[in-house]
Amino acid sequence: MEYRRLGRTGVRVSTQCLGAMMFGTIGNADYDECERIVHRALDAGVNFIDTADIYSNGKSEEIVGRAIKGRRDDIVLATKFFNPMGEDRNRRGGSRRWIVRAVEDSLRRLGTDHIDLYQMHRHDWATDLDETLGALDDLVRQGKVLYLGSSSFPADWIVEAQWAADRRNTARFVCEQPQYSIFARSIETDMLPAARRHGMGVIPWSPLAGGWLTGKYRRGEQAPDGSRFSRRGGLDQNPDAPARFDAAERLERIAGDAGLSMTHLALGFVTEHPAITSTIIGPKTMEQLDDLLAGADVRLDGGVLDAIDEVVPPGTDMPGIDHMSGNPSLKPRNRRR
Repeated sequence: MEYRRLGRTGVRVSTQCLGAMMFGTIGNADYDECERIVHRALDAGVNFIDTADIYSNGKSEEIVGRAIKGRRDDIVLATKFFNPMGEDRNRRGGSRRWIVRAVEDSLRRLGTDHIDLYQMHRHDWATDLDETLGALDDLVRQGKVLYLGSSSFPADWIVEAQWAADRRNTARFVCEQPQYSIFARSIETDMLPAARRHGMGVIPWSPLAGGWLTGKYRRGEQAPDGSRFSRRGGLDQNPDAPARFDAAERLERIAGDAGLSMTHLALGFVTEHPAITSTIIGPKTMEQLDDLLAGADVRLDGGVLDAIDEVVPPGTDMPGIDHMSGNPSLKPRNRRR
């Protein structure tokens, strides 16, 4: 397992980060197995774990908290806030009121007195960024949080957050967590260059594009049981599926010529970008974890990367990719029409 510096901090993290989104009712409801997955990853050299309060409504944090007892000091522990945690309209977002409550809830569920990396899960269109950064800076000063990060921020918000922190002389976001894969490459145009200019680490999620880059979805066949598309039947009815099947089949040939599985090709592609610090892997089972760990050291040469570029050009996304920006300016009532 290789280790890289997280942005401009002095912290070194493994090039694979164990994502815990599948822990709990949303994925694997066998909590004991989830804990064993954590232990297996740590034993393999992973020292970076990422979760969020919203994952299985807090259960993921609780599972991670139990699993790391006795090993807490060896782990860079990351979690996130922002998404709704109840019906109350104020139990969400980037307000000071919610942040001071959300961090206490996460600390309790994780069973720790501090969070190494506290990330804003999405940018809040409705809250002044200065308010959010001010509240987060207070958490750093109190020692409850050591570093701050963002997730799925567009490039302009990344830059604005850096400027706001500089203007206020507050703690800054040290890393960004975007969606990035062979199928989702638009962040190469602006977000990744912005992160590099500001010395931010980058820890991408969904490197396997929701399972499309594992080869498990086949044209004309039903999705495998337990997959996120298993309840949707034949994927050929999805308007985005034909282009994705075409690309996946071409990528499978590239992987075969390189002597790699599709999964390892996809992981190697993400790791190869110079802006990437650590790739989030989100196994649901021990079998999936072992396969992902086996791809930790895969490196792709220029010929393989050029072949991938022929399938999905740099800076572009496959049809149906959603970076979840939710820009309210694009809603009908806000457009100049």
